[in-house]
Amino acid sequence: MPEPPSPHEPHRSEPSQLFASQLDAVREAARLGPVVDIACGQGRHTLPTASMGLPVVGIDRNAEALRELARQAHKRHLTLDCIRCDLERGMGMPFKPESCGVILVFCFLFRPLAPAIERALAPGGLLLYETFTTEQRAFACGPKNPAFLLEEGELLSLFPRLDAIASGESVVLGPSPRATAQLIARKPRC
Repeated sequence: MPEPPSPHEPHRSEPSQLFASQLDAVREAARLGPVVDIACGQGRHTLPTASMGLPVVGIDRNAEALRELARQAHKRHLTLDCIRCDLERGMGMPFKPESCGVILVFCFLFRPLAPAIERALAPGGLLLYETFTTEQRAFACGPKNPAFLLEEGELLSLFPRLDAIASGESVVLGPSPRATAQLIARKPRC
């Protein structure tokens, strides 16, 4: 039986502006370990990362999405790894502590995973996180369940041991309105 689409994100194929704005920082931090794309879906951020020649691992619970990601990577002659894992089942991150250079999280929220994300980042590692806020409920699309929506200022508070480089919240109107919080943070080197 096919798995339902993720409730966290409507289908989009273009990388987020946050990701696009941080490509140099991603390249630099990838020297510390692989780039890990959590809840990667069909690879909106995984494929562009692989196209930069960086080691990248896409994680998702949806086997069909991962098969499509692998198919697209093969078609484009890109190297990447896919891991099927339901991170909401309490198993934690499938990585050793301090082994990931970059962790990407877009349109996914499972608050209990935040400490595991912090642990998985290598010293100096980079976290790019963007997901919906409670203001998203005002729009027809996107999640409505409070479990998938951040309260004002909450994203930064989920990662107290990381050094915030930039954080904020925004509302973008238009055909696909979005209310999101963004965080760019590094794990301290010492």
